[in-house]
Amino acid sequence: MRDTLFHLGRRPNTSIQAQIREMLVAAILDGQLVAGEPLPSCRKMAKTLGVSRNTVVLAYQGLVDDDFLAARERSGFYVSDDIAMGQAAVDAESAAPSENAPNWEARFRVRPTRQDNIEKPPDWLAHPYPFIYGQVDHTLFPIAAWRECSRQALGRKTMDAWTSDTHGTDDGMLVEQIRTRLLPRRGIHAAPDQILITLGAQNALYLLASLLVTEHSRVGMEDPGYPDVRNTFRLKTSRLAAIAVDEHGLPINRRLDSCDYVYVTPSHQFPTTVTLPLERRKALLERSVAKDFLVIEDDYEFETNYVSEPTPALKSLDKDDRVIYVGSLSKTLFPGLRLGYLVGPPKLIEEARALRRLMLRHAPNNNQRTAALFLSLGHHDALIHRLHRAYRARWERMGEALARYLPDSARVPTFGGTSYWVRGPEGLDAKTLAAAALEQGIVIEPGEVNFNSRKPPRNYFRLGFSSIALEKIEPGIRILADLVHVRGSAAA
Repeated sequence: MRDTLFHLGRRPNTSIQAQIREMLVAAILDGQLVAGEPLPSCRKMAKTLGVSRNTVVLAYQGLVDDDFLAARERSGFYVSDDIAMGQAAVDAESAAPSENAPNWEARFRVRPTRQDNIEKPPDWLAHPYPFIYGQVDHTLFPIAAWRECSRQALGRKTMDAWTSDTHGTDDGMLVEQIRTRLLPRRGIHAAPDQILITLGAQNALYLLASLLVTEHSRVGMEDPGYPDVRNTFRLKTSRLAAIAVDEHGLPINRRLDSCDYVYVTPSHQFPTTVTLPLERRKALLERSVAKDFLVIEDDYEFETNYVSEPTPALKSLDKDDRVIYVGSLSKTLFPGLRLGYLVGPPKLIEEARALRRLMLRHAPNNNQRTAALFLSLGHHDALIHRLHRAYRARWERMGEALARYLPDSARVPTFGGTSYWVRGPEGLDAKTLAAAALEQGIVIEPGEVNFNSRKPPRNYFRLGFSSIALEKIEPGIRILADLVHVRGSAAA
């Protein structure tokens, strides 16, 4: 027996029993343990791994129940003879490169990999000062409440709801919660046939681009703006109108008149954080009627308004079905859930639902039902109140730190939100700054990617505070400011 095959990495978030099971399943499925091969006795395996014998017994028995192992009386445990049934034999020669392989470079119709995208270190959580945007602080999330909702969602009484392929339909309970709990906060009233569940806001925006935008369409966008949606539209058309935002957000002027669609983030402009005034919102709607264009409203962070009175969503002011509304649960629940929603006229939702069916059928039913229960039981409202308290404290602490160490570099977001948009000294290269900051354990996001220009300004960067502890903000900004001053002086 190859005892060296068995060892544990001891991961803190996984039980020892589960790790033993994972180790043995991997060895069996990878062919390191073949059918009929004996395993070490429970006592010997426990000694090899440095764990209790009972833990090994439970792991072995669980694998017997699932037909990975077979228990032979007075003999021990063996790899099941049936475990390899249905697995095709691997032909080593077929895996070798062939000179007759297709020329993929010539076949691609679009090349998304060549687009500029926001980049974030995959190990951002390991750094002491993660000023990263769009992530969550796990200590603020009510994991026990979510686990209970998940337990209810996965119960036997509701198995039909989450095990079946529902084709194009959504979880009725989640649609109702969005319709009655979330949308009214934005002044929006919608019928069930005006709502579509999506895999996050990004999925909703891709559906809209696929349904509405052709190579002849002209799409107006804020500049700087959201690079992911800019890249999505660029897959469909080259006719993008980048409209520079000012201290009040998107200007309402003649540049909009030739557009077929205008994408806007009015509540909390991405990434500058300014809020579009009510007067401009009304002017945008009036112009959309006069010049016959549609407005795509991305209300991506509306639940994080803890500073000012909520400004009504564009959709709530829309009397002519000119506004298509995109919402997301990523900023209040967690981005990994990938749940969002689209609100529009029934005809649009009908077509979007049919297109979504071709792409991915529907969002996972168990996730939809868990989120619906989380909303219906009041856990989401309680979470929002908790986030508001935490974010306001961090918002104030970051504002104070920036005013002290990087004065006049950032405008305080009047909406709240979870980030600051910072303008460094002229000549500063934020990408170089980000690399130097990362060596000091500080994660920031260079802002260059947000501009729709061949020569974008390089001295902007974004500082998020949704995932950093309150006490880490001031020392992190102090260290970052020292790096900014050094590089700003060098550039000058």
